[in-house]
Amino acid sequence: MSDYRKTKLYDSHQSLKAKLVPFSGFWMPLQYSSIIKEHHHVRSKCGLFDVSHMGEFIVSGNNAKTFLQNVTTNNIQNLEAGKVQYSAFCNDSGGVIDDLLVYHLGDCYMLVVNASNIEKNFEWLSSNLIDDVSLEDKSDTMSLLALQGPLSRTHLKNCLLYTSPSPRDRTRSKN
Repeated sequence: MSDYRKTKLYDSHQSLKAKLVPFSGFWMPLQYSSIIKEHHHVRSKCGLFDVSHMGEFIVSGNNAKTFLQNVTTNNIQNLEAGKVQYSAFCNDSGGVIDDLLVYHLGDCYMLVVNASNIEKNFEWLSSNLIDDVSLEDKSDTMSLLALQGPLSRTHLKNCLLYTSPSPRDRTRSKN
């Protein structure tokens, strides 16, 4: 087991008796009870996934938007702050290097890349950097959770209201 890395939630997965399997260099939970039951639950309600094995890069600087416009396939100009865009990196011949998610965080961008390609993607991006752009690999210091399913927004909203409601939100939640 020592050959594979562990996410910050590894001990929680173990204590919940998850079946852990190697995936992209990490021990990741495959299932907790039944893959079929869990699949149907996520498709009809929602489920929480540990995706901390994914890579996270922070792109900032005055030319961050220009840089991302040059290295991703979708139009970064259309990406508003607080939103995410699915995109891809392509090589000089037009072949796909990898797919990714681009999050516009307001003053910077976060790229979420596939776990198996973290180093390759970071090296490729580094080789294409332009002036006044900073690229940081935060993969080892960040954890990611994905809440998925048709009731995910409802559950997330309830969690946010429960954990830190403002007086305005408390008033709205009672209506």
